[in-house]
Amino acid sequence: MADPTKRLDSNAPGNFFVDATCINCDTCRQLAPSSFEEIGGYSAVSTQPQDADGVHHAYQALLACPVGSIGTEQNDGVGLKTAMGSFPLHLDDGVSYCGFNSEKSFGANSFFIEHGNGNWLIDSPRYVKHLIDMFERRGGLAHIFLTHKDDVADADKYAAHFGAEQIIHQADLEAAPSAERIIHGEEMVRIGSEFQIIPVPGHTAGSMVLLYKNRFLFTGDHLWWDSQSQVLDAPTRLVWKRWTLMDSLRKLLDYRFEWVLAGHGDRVHLPSSDMQRHLLALLERREKRSGLP
Repeated sequence: MADPTKRLDSNAPGNFFVDATCINCDTCRQLAPSSFEEIGGYSAVSTQPQDADGVHHAYQALLACPVGSIGTEQNDGVGLKTAMGSFPLHLDDGVSYCGFNSEKSFGANSFFIEHGNGNWLIDSPRYVKHLIDMFERRGGLAHIFLTHKDDVADADKYAAHFGAEQIIHQADLEAAPSAERIIHGEEMVRIGSEFQIIPVPGHTAGSMVLLYKNRFLFTGDHLWWDSQSQVLDAPTRLVWKRWTLMDSLRKLLDYRFEWVLAGHGDRVHLPSSDMQRHLLALLERREKRSGLP
């Protein structure tokens, strides 16, 4: 729980606040961008929510915060319960954002796919009763896809509870040594007719993305949407091999997708032609920065 005595001075006066335990992971700014901003290296409440939707989004941010650094001076139990019931937050076509981001993955986003041949979890949220119950009501979990070693969090607990297979690349296996399906090399792997696993080494040696229905690209820390600049972006630090990362970004030009669903960074939904344009622009910026012809 957030501590009012540690309330950051950068918070706007009012009910919602962020305390000094904030790790600046961006979760709250994604969920409630009208209320939360980055100020002085932390998230803070820049504008108190002004209407019911704003309050709802602020409570979603409170629940999703991986370190519990968001609090209220006066708690609205009904509002908090309603926000909890909104998770997993449906995005499109059976794909949902889980919420309840984990400190173990520095607040990375995780996602849930409801599928007739078995449900998927992409990376792991906190192991919480609310999500366990919601997954059970929707048929459990058959697969847990781990984009890379940094965002494994509580995957092993979900796997044990639901009897789900964990999928990870061999190069990142140290983070999930009990995983049942190991991906090797850099070739795309199909699972059924709708899932394509694409190794994209760069951020880590074993980074992978998952393409679902040629629409949804789950990218971990390989690719994300920068909502301030309105561009696709990729890591510039904490990178295993920079040139390998560039090759992995180019590889995605061979695929079509409408959603980028990132572990860190914003998600975005655009026509596939616009995604291609933004991906090309990202590659051009990086090549220009590196001095390549």
